[in-house]
Amino acid sequence: MTSQSDEFPPPQKRPRILPWSGDGNNRCPKNSLCNSRWPKNNLCSNKCPKDNLCYLDSDQQVTDTPSTIMAFRGAASMVSTTPDRDGTVFAMYPSPGSESPVFGHIEAMMEAEDSPRPNKISAPYEVPQFPIEQIEDKLKLHRQLSAMVERSNVKYEASETAVDDVDVKVSDIDESDYTPRYQRVYISGEETSSVPVEDISKSSKLLIEALRLREKYMAWAVQGFPTVTSRFLREAGTEDPSGPVRPSPALCSDPKSLEDHPIHPPLKEGCPFDVDMPEDNGYCFQMVDGLFQIYSSEEDLKQNKPKNYHFPDFTRYIQDHNLMCALIANGPVKSFCYRRLQYLTSKYQLHVLLNEMRELAAQKAVPHRDFYNIRKVDTHIHAASCMNQKHLLRFIKKAVKNHPDEVVCHSQTHGSMTLSQVFASMNLTAYDLSVDMLDVHADRNTFHRFDKFNAKYNPVGESRLREVFLKTDNYLNGKYFGHIIKEVMSDLEESKYQNAELRLSIYGKSQDEWDKLAQWAVQHKVHNENVRWLIQVPRLFDVYKSNNIMESFGALIDNLFRPLFEATINPASHPEIHAFLQYVIGFDSVDDESKPENLALDKDTPTPQFWTDTENPPYAYYLYYMYANMCTLNQLRLDRGLNTLVLRPHCGEAGSIQHLVTGFLLSENISHGLLLRKVPVLQFLYYLAQIGIAMSPLSNNSLFLNYHRNPLPEYLARGLLVSLSSDDPLQFHFTKEPLMEEYSIATQVWKLSQTDMCELARNSVLMSGFEHEIKQFWIGPNYTRDGVAGNDIKRTNVPNIRVAYRHETLLDELTNIFRHPSDKEGN
Repeated sequence: MTSQSDEFPPPQKRPRILPWSGDGNNRCPKNSLCNSRWPKNNLCSNKCPKDNLCYLDSDQQVTDTPSTIMAFRGAASMVSTTPDRDGTVFAMYPSPGSESPVFGHIEAMMEAEDSPRPNKISAPYEVPQFPIEQIEDKLKLHRQLSAMVERSNVKYEASETAVDDVDVKVSDIDESDYTPRYQRVYISGEETSSVPVEDISKSSKLLIEALRLREKYMAWAVQGFPTVTSRFLREAGTEDPSGPVRPSPALCSDPKSLEDHPIHPPLKEGCPFDVDMPEDNGYCFQMVDGLFQIYSSEEDLKQNKPKNYHFPDFTRYIQDHNLMCALIANGPVKSFCYRRLQYLTSKYQLHVLLNEMRELAAQKAVPHRDFYNIRKVDTHIHAASCMNQKHLLRFIKKAVKNHPDEVVCHSQTHGSMTLSQVFASMNLTAYDLSVDMLDVHADRNTFHRFDKFNAKYNPVGESRLREVFLKTDNYLNGKYFGHIIKEVMSDLEESKYQNAELRLSIYGKSQDEWDKLAQWAVQHKVHNENVRWLIQVPRLFDVYKSNNIMESFGALIDNLFRPLFEATINPASHPEIHAFLQYVIGFDSVDDESKPENLALDKDTPTPQFWTDTENPPYAYYLYYMYANMCTLNQLRLDRGLNTLVLRPHCGEAGSIQHLVTGFLLSENISHGLLLRKVPVLQFLYYLAQIGIAMSPLSNNSLFLNYHRNPLPEYLARGLLVSLSSDDPLQFHFTKEPLMEEYSIATQVWKLSQTDMCELARNSVLMSGFEHEIKQFWIGPNYTRDGVAGNDIKRTNVPNIRVAYRHETLLDELTNIFRHPSDKEGN
């Protein structure tokens, strides 16, 4: 039997480990990696930051014990040794609770193994004692400092006076300066695909052509187009389509500092409608074939020399529209896009499986930021139904109680009527009213019955109450409607982080509609920093024509755009319109999309002044003339330094899939987009072009599509730019926070993660029409930059891992279709 003294050597005195006293000219004697002088690292406070063993007392005596030697033998395979200049051997071993190595003496490491440590490396099946965010922070700091040391080593070896500069740079390190570490999924061997190369090449070429078309149409209308897709088109040899049209300032902005952009934007003082009034620039205009043309002077008008404002003529638009319709029916392209969409779904599922916990840990590491206090925008909500039914009931009761003798309407049979007389004519009192009596909520009877849904806008089934309480143009000039809208705005302001883009109607029946709407907003001071406006144009020309309200479709276009051109050229002619337009962000086109359209567009389609038929023009016809006139208006307003407008119609909720083709060509964003689930080519194009889609699952559930069949989670997984919206809280919601209601139900039904919810909220801000300067405060001053550099997790609560995954996946898909040689040859 071997005695213990034979198996283990007797205890030996170990050399003392002296504390390090760096002086600026000496290197750290304990760490071979410290190849620069100690002041280079602001963490070096006269002690080596790399080796905690340097903190040992100089008088401490260390002895070898059997357990120390056994621990050393067990760890021998996981350390590598490096001799120092004096022959001392250093060891590189993993730091407990971290993947990054720490360097120190082998003897000291042996001693450290003998002492109990709370963060000792645990077995693979044990739960680590340190949270993952702490480990990740340690790894991140180690990578950043190491990279900075390598980049500036030569510079600081030559000059030792730049210590302060290094300190500043280290302190300014931001998460956007590096690519996050996470588990990625790569697919190799694309050249061995079973799909014929000819099909892939042809499909890629057609998809590139479709992206070119959209980029041109967006440039003419001064609307947004993703910079990453635009760069791929430039590299493929496509000329910049913007020409004389200047790009949006948001796309040209230089990186901004975080210090200049706190979380909350500064509050504006004074009346919001007190705006600068530019002088008349002397331009004149006229409408030709339904399109407004601008002239620099009366002389140019007489000589028919319009300004060179760009927009596609109707013939070219029809050709491009037909080309897109043929593209989405192409067999190889359909197969290619379907496979890519399925791949995107599977790739996202793998990403979540591999990185969900890392994303959650990154969110937990951000102080004071969660889903409740990140900015979110209701990107699709109608002003006439922005309140819930209980709010409307309470407001009506209060009005009847406090203003019973106020004259609110005038009828041919009864003359002027007070509010109490209106209710008396319906045999009602304020006490009789209830939510059930109002009957404004959608139910199972409205499914696929848009006519019944429209009737729900009439409280108690009476259009008279709708006119009194929910209209801007009535006997009281919209007094009650303005008050209830301001109450909704007050709720949004109280919530602080919720915002809305409310739709107001312009019907195009008369030219004074714009003046009346602007006067309503200015007179009642209907404004809030949480709200912006869109102008919705109902497609009701057939109704107007049947009632002999107007003669031709050209009259509708003239009534819609003439006041805007007048207010842009000479703001003093319409001061209220000019002030109101500062807070209008775009146009919407609304109506029942399921109505059949029997007319196809071709070269023989009549121009607006000759469209006198009682049949309603097709969807594509409506949107083209709105888009083309908006192109001219935007370029004119851009020349005058005024804000521009965008086109964001209801599109793809029901009806023909060709509506989505129209939306792809003409619209910056769309609302609904349900039919994209049936058209893989368009869905893939909407993904590549990152077209915003405002989806309203609760609205769709009551009108067109069961909630469980809604494609929103599928769109989100694949990377489409989707956001949640409420549409009509009066008909579909119960609480005073309808947007939170949408998020709550979607999260429960589809099991969305915290990252998914925050990504939807960030998408809503990105696709919203709020000013670029405001978005810089809300989601980060550099939000227009691509990938991680454009994300500020301290404001969005979206982990950089998720943003990096989205950006890298989009780059992969664009690379996949732009890499085929035949694509460039075909250009």
